[in-house]
Parts: sequence; C-alpha cells; structure tokens
Amino acid sequence: MITTLSVQEAQSDDPTEKILLAPTDPNAEVTQITGYKLVYIDGACPRTYRVYKANSMIGVIFQHLTHWSNAVDKIRYAKSVDAAVGLDDFIKVTRISTTATEQPPTEEELLDKEFDALTTEEWERLKRYVPETRDLVAA
Repeated sequence: MITTLSVQEAQSDDPTEKILLAPTDPNAEVTQITGYKLVYIDGACPRTYRVYKANSMIGVIFQHLTHWSNAVDKIRYAKSVDAAVGLDDFIKVTRISTTATEQPPTEEELLDKEFDALTTEEWERLKRYVPETRDLVAA
C-alpha cells in the first residue's frame, strides 16, 4: 500500500524523524565493512541498508533472518560484505556494458542539441554533414 505524507508531516520539526540519515550523521546507524559503509534505513525483516563506497551510494542491500541480498540479483549471500561486493560488481559490469554499447549521436541528433552543449568534435562533424534532401518539400 502506498501512502502519501502531508506537507506538515514531511516538514516535521522533530530531527529524530529523518527518513534518510547521511552516513556522517551522529544519529545514523552505520556499519563499517571492508571497503563499504552500510547505513540502516528501516525495516525489521528484511532490514534495509544503503551501501556507500568512497562516500558515494551504490545501492541497497537487505538483511533477512537467514541471509543477505541486494537489489540487483537473486543471489542469497551469507555475509553483508558479500551482498555489498555483489552489488558493486553488478554496477561495474553495467557501466562497462553501457559504455561499450553506446553509440555516438547521429548528426540529426546533434542538430537537436543546444549549440552551447556541443563539443568541438561534434561541431566538426556537423560542418561536414550534408543532410539528405529527398524528404524536403517546398512550401
């Protein structure tokens, strides 16, 4: 069930009711594991933790009664560090595969970008670009 908070509830003056405490907040429940910080968010079973690596949040992991899991795969891990490493590895692979499959924008796509947003290389490509005129109709 999804519930919405009123503006008054969202702007509560009670500082202990913070929804997402930063890992540096003295009220945050932080667990240090090799290479990662786990910050407890909420929940009883599973308990939900945000995972930080080098001060950047990389995702969430969950502590169940018998195992740990992360938000990206279906694997059950015995330890929190294994779930965090599995999450981190997934993110790395995703970045690599996304970078490897990205194609540079076409000249038509470059024409849709703002002039100030174009790089020097993109400007050079547009200088050499000759659009096909077969679809042009005189008005």
